[in-house]
Amino acid sequence: MSRCPWPGNDRLLISYHDVEWGVPLHDDRALFEFLVLDGFQAGLSWKSVLHKRDAFRRAFGGFDPDLVVRFSEIDLEQLLQNHEIIRNRAKMRAAVTNARAFLEVRDEFGSFDRFIWRFTGGAPLINRWEALSQVPARSEESGRMARELVQRGFKFVGSVICYAFMQATGMVNDHLVTCPRWAGVQDAGSSPGRPE
Repeated sequence: MSRCPWPGNDRLLISYHDVEWGVPLHDDRALFEFLVLDGFQAGLSWKSVLHKRDAFRRAFGGFDPDLVVRFSEIDLEQLLQNHEIIRNRAKMRAAVTNARAFLEVRDEFGSFDRFIWRFTGGAPLINRWEALSQVPARSEESGRMARELVQRGFKFVGSVICYAFMQATGMVNDHLVTCPRWAGVQDAGSSPGRPE
């Protein structure tokens, strides 16, 4: 059996694929991190974002939404001078806007995790793709998620971005069936913390 082909020979992408991608995630801070990073990915490759993730973590206070929501225009101007991250004013503002919306959702539902996993019924959607060409860029669920997130004030959350978020956080298992991680992430999904 061989891993999904998309990491290629990039060591960081291979590690990300083998350890993180598709593992069901229920930690609010980590969910916020992927929400922000997937927003920064818009129009770019995941490789370009992943290689800057550590710098993003430093720049965005460890992706603590309680910190990001307090970023001022001065903070954003400083971020725009940071050559280690993707410098896009609209995406940076969206991160602050999304932190505010994220906290509102967390207050309403008790956790962002409880809110976001409703779109897959509280459990991962298990696909059985045999080729990379079969993996979609969006789904009905990611479309519903995008519409509700937009209604709640989130930015850079179209259905394609939402589907990438679902793949990253294990809401959908899009590992190819020939990849050892296809079964591995399902075993990881049985860990405690899944919303009822």
